[in-house]
Amino acid sequence: MASWTEYFAWTMFKVARKLRLTKLLRVGISTGLFLDYFTGFEKSRAVRGIFGDATDEVLSNLKVQFMWFGYMGVDDNDGHLIVNKSYLSSGDKTDIYLDVVHELCHVKQHLDGKELFNPRYDYVDRPTEVEAYRYAVKEAKRLGLSDERILRYLQTEWMSDEDLKRLVKNIGIDLHIGKN
Repeated sequence: MASWTEYFAWTMFKVARKLRLTKLLRVGISTGLFLDYFTGFEKSRAVRGIFGDATDEVLSNLKVQFMWFGYMGVDDNDGHLIVNKSYLSSGDKTDIYLDVVHELCHVKQHLDGKELFNPRYDYVDRPTEVEAYRYAVKEAKRLGLSDERILRYLQTEWMSDEDLKRLVKNIGIDLHIGKN
């Protein structure tokens, strides 16, 4: 889990993007192509379910920007993936995989012209988040993760227990909160 300061930094980055100040934040940041760092995702059933026949083309052209804070996200200006290198090296591998699936759903939403960060919705009610979490949870269930493990994956440090319950309800899946 990221610290409060990492979450704050990520929030400030999003504000800077909205104000078009991101060039100031890019000092010392590297970029590359998705398939150079995330090999095998083009074969993932979950990823192919997101992009269909366009999977190879989208992933071959998808840019990745490495940041020094947060987890992962998608830049809503051009749809590229933003990743914390430290999270890739020290995070739980299952969480990282599910996060990539989640974020690739946002890439598809961006390509479809959807507003990724619609401020009219709370995070757990935002249609783009609900859809992305639905894909990630479907993949977690396919992998055989328990309900308890999936709930641990879903709950972030900025999400209350009530938010988690709303997210699970919004996703429309059968996860037993408080049961194994």
